[in-house]
Amino acid sequence: MSNPNFADKTGQKVPSVTFPIRVNDEWQKRTSDEIFAGKTVVVFSLPGAFTPTCSSTHLPRYNELAKVFKANGVDEIVCVSVNDTFVMNAWAQDQEAQNVSLLPDGNCEFTDGMGLLVDKADLGFGKRSWRYSMLVKDGVVDKMFIEPDLPGDPFEVSDADTMLEYLAPDARKPSPAAIFTKPGCPFCAKAKALLTEKGYEFEELLMGKEITFTGMKAISGRETWPQVFINGQHIGGSDDLAEFLNQ
Repeated sequence: MSNPNFADKTGQKVPSVTFPIRVNDEWQKRTSDEIFAGKTVVVFSLPGAFTPTCSSTHLPRYNELAKVFKANGVDEIVCVSVNDTFVMNAWAQDQEAQNVSLLPDGNCEFTDGMGLLVDKADLGFGKRSWRYSMLVKDGVVDKMFIEPDLPGDPFEVSDADTMLEYLAPDARKPSPAAIFTKPGCPFCAKAKALLTEKGYEFEELLMGKEITFTGMKAISGRETWPQVFINGQHIGGSDDLAEFLNQ
């Protein structure tokens, strides 16, 4: 792999590029001006859709923190990769990406303009983007986090938490929550209402669809519905949740 050009572009304008994208089986275009002019945008770029670190951590965490970024003045979060629009669309459907705009840089124009185009021919990838993130204000780079020049695919500084720490160090990050429920359960409805009232975003695992009674019992040690988990901690049922939230 050839060495990336690690020139920091802080204070410079982002490349002027047109991104062809496929929306509802129709071709559309997004330009750099449309994306960046008069806006505050967080950009993160990665080697490729469906690749391990990109799918397991990089994209999902930006998606998870999107509302926090928005509350702190970010208009849009953009993920750039040297892939075509069909691949990026398929990846978006496969991933937690509803809060992130995925832009296909299939011709490498944006990545090359950023000076971060690298050769991954040894992996059969051809030309790809080095992993980085940046905060862009009105089309001008305000801050860049470029991964160090190390072998492989380093992932140390372009993550969502590092960007949020720079943008808003005192921002409150959401605590991940999950709730096991069953259809028609009034206590489940109460627990969901409590979580919503307190501003928690949660994942619901419904009996018979995402979770079984046996699975719920094995994980929680309980036989009653619902069972709530917050930030890795087992809270319990709806009454336990109410007590926890009142503390």
